[in-house]
Amino acid sequence: MSRIYLAVLTVFFYVLTSINAMAAGNISVSKTVGVDATAAIVWAKVKDFNALNTWHPAVAKDEILEGENNKPGAVRLLTLNDGGTINEELLSWNEDMMTFSYKIFESVLPVSDYEATLTVEATSNTSSKIIWSASFNAGKGADDQTARDTISGIFDAGLENLVNILINQ
Repeated sequence: MSRIYLAVLTVFFYVLTSINAMAAGNISVSKTVGVDATAAIVWAKVKDFNALNTWHPAVAKDEILEGENNKPGAVRLLTLNDGGTINEELLSWNEDMMTFSYKIFESVLPVSDYEATLTVEATSNTSSKIIWSASFNAGKGADDQTARDTISGIFDAGLENLVNILINQ
């Protein structure tokens, strides 16, 4: 009896973890960059869910379509410089922890099941680091490497431009 029970629990655990992995995506990208600016200064620049266009060079326009800015459930529409669009929903936003998470639910990007988190952490009294990480699956018609390279490039371009903005303030 206990063997059957253990086998059922094992199968249940495996199915549950497989479902969680699929929901979060099986590809991950994480980028971390240090900056000679306080965490408070960096957070002030990145914390506005409705202002990615103020620091990411690929985003021409950013607007809230539903909900309230910086409140979970808010939906933003990003219009890219080439005219493509991305619809994202804010999942969590925490001022004290200097972090927020969001998901893409419609996009020109070659990804699906995309969820990301952006976090700012102090590394000293005068410097900090920005961590931008995501998990996702390759979108329809795309392979894993194309999806990974696309998100990696987006993160690199955004973080590089953000650091340049912060250094030149």
